[in-house]
Amino acid sequence: MTPRAACPTPVVYSPEYECDIGRHVFPTEKFRLVRDGLIAAGLIAAGDVIVPEPAPREDLLLVHTAEYLDDLDALRWTPRTSMSELPLTAAIVRAYVLAAGGTTRAAREAMTHRVGVHLGGGFHHAFADLASGFCYINDLAVAVRVLQRDGAVRRAAVVDCDLHQGNGTAHLFQDDPSVFTFSIHQEHLYPVKERSDLDIGLDNGTGDEAYLERLSDGLARVWDHQPELVLYQAGADPYEDDQLGALRLTLAGLLARDRLVLEGCATRGIPAVVTLGGGYARRVSDTVRIHQSTCELGLKIAADPAGRAR
Repeated sequence: MTPRAACPTPVVYSPEYECDIGRHVFPTEKFRLVRDGLIAAGLIAAGDVIVPEPAPREDLLLVHTAEYLDDLDALRWTPRTSMSELPLTAAIVRAYVLAAGGTTRAAREAMTHRVGVHLGGGFHHAFADLASGFCYINDLAVAVRVLQRDGAVRRAAVVDCDLHQGNGTAHLFQDDPSVFTFSIHQEHLYPVKERSDLDIGLDNGTGDEAYLERLSDGLARVWDHQPELVLYQAGADPYEDDQLGALRLTLAGLLARDRLVLEGCATRGIPAVVTLGGGYARRVSDTVRIHQSTCELGLKIAADPAGRAR
């Protein structure tokens, strides 16, 4: 167990992420349970957790249209909001605006601490003017644009290892050479695909060995881009017992995935931001275990001068 004092990386989390979305495959309690697991493991204390501020409108406007944000503020069902597959309530909208603030805060922390851990975020299906796939606000894109606006970074990359392609993120950064988008996902599955800078669409039943080989190849392209920041969408849904997918990664395979991304960033001196993304295991405890393992790895890497987890 890593002593808490040796682990300087703040963790970003809001209890308001656990909002009521009704009976749904997405377990919003996972955010709290991951936080509780990190506390129980002695990696953080409750007082270490940074509660984010909601992303201000001027930050959201770097990514989303004013008309779309007005719909969200007014809780209006329109063609722009109705594809979310979620209810539209004030608490839900606030949770997504908070998550955008959370990923931005974690990105700022990563610039100082090597890794920023956000116990939330990764809502990669949201477009500039369209909700989709459980996503209202694209926190990944907001964080990149805010840090670029503020002069903290020029070049960034989004490494998306969720089961589903990061279609919203891909579309938002298309034809922008300053942001490299890489998505490795199950090909024959939601959503309708957009064009990332690099897409690796995998067949059903791919499993650990082939997945990790393809991921390693893809990351070589990311490193060639020489990003000054990596946003890591660390979805738990490639797991072998996920209800929505069939990539069939084991727990060991998912940890090896995380090591390739996070140790790859650290050994190259690239700050990395962990966001949780999706996860729909039959047992919520499995989803929590996968997310917690990712976060623990990030915290241990941040605490080690060589940028490796012990």
